[in-house]
Amino acid sequence: MRVLVTGGVGFIGIHLARKLIDHNVDVVLMDNLSAQIHGEMPVIPNFILFLKKGVTFLRGDVRVKEDLCRAIEGVDAVVHLAAETGTGQSMYEISRYFDVNVQGTANLLDVLQNNKSKNKVRALIVAASRAVYGEGSYTCHDHGLVFPDSRKNVRMSVGDFELYCPECGKVVSMVATEEIAPFRPISIYGLTKQVQEQAVLMHARTNGLNGFALRYQNVFGPGQSLKNPYTGILAVFSNLARQGQQIEVYEDGLESRDFVYIDDVVETTIRAVMYDGTFVGALNVGSGEAVSVLTVAHEINSYFGNQSEIRVSGAFRLGDIRHNKATTNRLESILKYKPSTTFREGLHNFLAWAATQPLDNKTAYQKSVSELLERGLMGRGSSA
Repeated sequence: MRVLVTGGVGFIGIHLARKLIDHNVDVVLMDNLSAQIHGEMPVIPNFILFLKKGVTFLRGDVRVKEDLCRAIEGVDAVVHLAAETGTGQSMYEISRYFDVNVQGTANLLDVLQNNKSKNKVRALIVAASRAVYGEGSYTCHDHGLVFPDSRKNVRMSVGDFELYCPECGKVVSMVATEEIAPFRPISIYGLTKQVQEQAVLMHARTNGLNGFALRYQNVFGPGQSLKNPYTGILAVFSNLARQGQQIEVYEDGLESRDFVYIDDVVETTIRAVMYDGTFVGALNVGSGEAVSVLTVAHEINSYFGNQSEIRVSGAFRLGDIRHNKATTNRLESILKYKPSTTFREGLHNFLAWAATQPLDNKTAYQKSVSELLERGLMGRGSSA
């Protein structure tokens, strides 16, 4: 079996390649080695070893059809990971996010459709995102299950970060979001991921292929980029904690995320690649556990000796959601797998690895915050 992984030298791609090798799969890793993720002088982990184990590396870009034509030759399945990520940055780098996430996916599907003699693809797996749900699912005492609109700046600016029922206006409570929840993205990133996954699933359905939109929640673990300040609070907080710098927690710190460990993500993805049934659709890939951002900050600071002050600032970013927790019932039913790594276990694995990594750019995070402030995409609540 031969599998193409776009964005294959990224965090998920490298972990996935290692496991695919264990399954005696030939892997083609295509990546443009983006400086934002890999740094100005990118290093491909274990590259020499990979070459000896049936892994081919192609430096290429999904925005270039010629690169994709080379990559798909003889391929049985495609795992499409290549994408720009980052909610905040997507709100002002709009053209780039559409160019990579939407047009790049269109290029991939165009090449697959019009070069069928060069490949034998039977499965398409796209790294989808929980961002397609926007705020996700909540319950109202009077109206049951509801899907709230994005939060209003006027409320957040006075420290009110909660969500309200779209029917009666009362405060609502988070419940786990299922795949049947409607698309309601509140960031450019989320919108591009919606288009991306729907295009992939349409292509799969039309051509009789298996199509999986794996809606990854907040993926974390050893190997994720510590250079990219636009995504991943674990990376941001760990960099700050190691330097003893102040850790700023946005909103009131009670906002929460569903963190899913890299090993669980890889196992799910491999099961989708190897699936011998017939399936086209979306699956949540998460832990089913919501962890508050303030809890994350304290856990990380404690691991590194409580060197940093933790400040709950009341600041907020446009495009951010309040809470996130996914159901995984459909994942368990289709792929017979339930993510099992606890957040604490996975976090300590990540931090042990992060402690060994160099601090390349100590000002990158502050630069990313300044960019949001300059563009009017960040507000300050009353507690700031």
